[in-house]
Amino acid sequence: MLRKDLLRVSRAGGGYRPEFVDREHRPLAARVLGAFEASVGEPRAVLSEALDGIEADADDFKLVRGLAALVERECTFETRATVPPPRVRRAAFEAAEAVGVASESTRDRAIERAADGLGVDSEVIDDDLYADRDTRQVLVDADVRWGPDTLLDQYNLSLAQTALFDATEVRVRSADPKALVSAVKRLGLLYELRRTDDGRELVVTGPDRLFRRTRRYGTAFARLLRTVAKTAEWRLEATIDDRGTERTMTLSERDVSVPGVDPVAEPDFDSGVEADFAGRFRALDLDWTLVREPEPLETGTRVMIPDFAFDYDHADFRLYFEVMGFWTPEYVEKKLGQLADVEDVDLLVAVDESLGVGEEIAARDHRVVTYAGRVRVKRVVDVLREYESEFVAEAAAALPAEIVPDDDVVTLEAVAEGYGTGVEALDGARFPAHERVGRTLVRPAVLETVADELDSGMTLAAAEAVLDEYGIGETSAALSRLGYRVEWEGLGGGTLQETDS
Repeated sequence: MLRKDLLRVSRAGGGYRPEFVDREHRPLAARVLGAFEASVGEPRAVLSEALDGIEADADDFKLVRGLAALVERECTFETRATVPPPRVRRAAFEAAEAVGVASESTRDRAIERAADGLGVDSEVIDDDLYADRDTRQVLVDADVRWGPDTLLDQYNLSLAQTALFDATEVRVRSADPKALVSAVKRLGLLYELRRTDDGRELVVTGPDRLFRRTRRYGTAFARLLRTVAKTAEWRLEATIDDRGTERTMTLSERDVSVPGVDPVAEPDFDSGVEADFAGRFRALDLDWTLVREPEPLETGTRVMIPDFAFDYDHADFRLYFEVMGFWTPEYVEKKLGQLADVEDVDLLVAVDESLGVGEEIAARDHRVVTYAGRVRVKRVVDVLREYESEFVAEAAAALPAEIVPDDDVVTLEAVAEGYGTGVEALDGARFPAHERVGRTLVRPAVLETVADELDSGMTLAAAEAVLDEYGIGETSAALSRLGYRVEWEGLGGGTLQETDS
C-alpha cells in the first residue's frame, strides 16, 4: 500500500478509478531507481535532492513520490556516528547547562567540555550531535528487487490496495473462488459466497460495516487484492466510501498484476483458535483425517466452505466442521441462515459461548459443541467416536463368522485392512486357526516351534531375535503366552525366567 496522501484516482463521471501507470512511464521508473542507486553511501539529503529534481520534471509529483516510497522500503539507511547521538546530546546539553551558553565562545566551551567528558575530539560532537536525523542518515543498501517494469506493476498493485482501504464492500468473481475464500478467512474479513448464473461471486464486507473503521481491517482488505490478482480471469467491484460519497471502483486482471516476486508467506489458518485445534487434533492417533477447507457446500442460492472436514479412514464418510468465533450479530444471522439451508451433509459446528446460538444451530439438525477461548479436542473426538461406533458395528456385522488368514503370523491391523475396516470391528471375530497374541494372530504350530527355541536363562536380546525371525513383534505378549517373564539386571539387559519358577 501507499500512504493515503499519495493516492491518485479519477472521479470522472461519478466513478472511482485509480490512475494506473503503463509502459510509457518506464523511463520515470528507471530514473527513480537510478537516483537511489547513485545515492548509495550518501546522506538521505542527497537522495532527496535528486528526487526533487525528478519531481520538477514530472507531470505528477504524487507519482514520483509513490514510486520512491516503494523503492525506499527496499533500501537500508543507517546512522553513522562515532558516539551514539542520544549520548552526545545528553553530554552536550549537560555541558551547556553547566557553562551557560550565551554566545559562540561559550558554545565552543560547552562542546569542548562535552568532548572531554566523552573522550573524543570536539569535531565528533558537532558531527554526531544530530547524526540520527533522517536527512543525515546514510543510504547503505539499494539492492532493490524490482526493475523499472516490475516497479510499475508494484505501483499499480499498491495504488489499488490504497484505494481499497476505504472500501465498504467488495464483490469478486474468479476462476478460483476457493483460493479467495481461504485468503479472506486468513485475513479475518467477513464474507459470503454467492452462486450466480455464470459462476460464483465472493462478497466481502469491509470495515465500515462493522462497529467502526479500523486500520487492521483496512489493511487486511487491501492485502486481499494480492491474492485476487494472482488468480485467473478475475473481476473485482468495490463500493468505496469517498469522504462520505459512495462510489464504485471496478478492477480486472488488465489493471493489476502481481510482480514476479514472492510475497510474504501468510499463515495457513484463519485464526489462532483453528490453528490450535488442528495442531492438537493431528497429534492424536485416530482413524480420522483432518482436511483443511474442503469443497464448497450448497446453501440455497449460495455456497459456504467449512473450515475443516473429518474423513473416516475405514468408510466413505465425511463430517464437515465449522468454527464460529466472535462475529457481529448481523453476520451471525447470515451464518445461521447458511447453516439452515446447507445441503444434506453431516456438519459439526463449534460455537463460541459468547454468541449464545448453540441451541439455534442444534435445532437446524447440526451437531454442536461450545467453546470458550479454545475448542476442546475431547468434545470433538467424542462426536467422532459416536459416528465411529456405528461404522464399527456395521463392519463387524458384515464380517464372516470365522476368519482364517492365509499367513501363519499376521497383525490384526493387516486383517482389518483387508476387510476395509478398523481393528475395533474384529473384537468379536473368531479365528479358529490362530491364537491372539496381543494384536497379532499366530498359528499354534508356530508358537510351539518358538517355544522349543526359547529357554530359561536366555538373554532378552536373543529371545527377541527368535521372535523377529518368525514375524512376532510383540515381545511381552509372546513371552507371557509361552510362560516366561523377564528378569532385569540393572541397565545391562534382562534374561528369561519361567513364570512358574
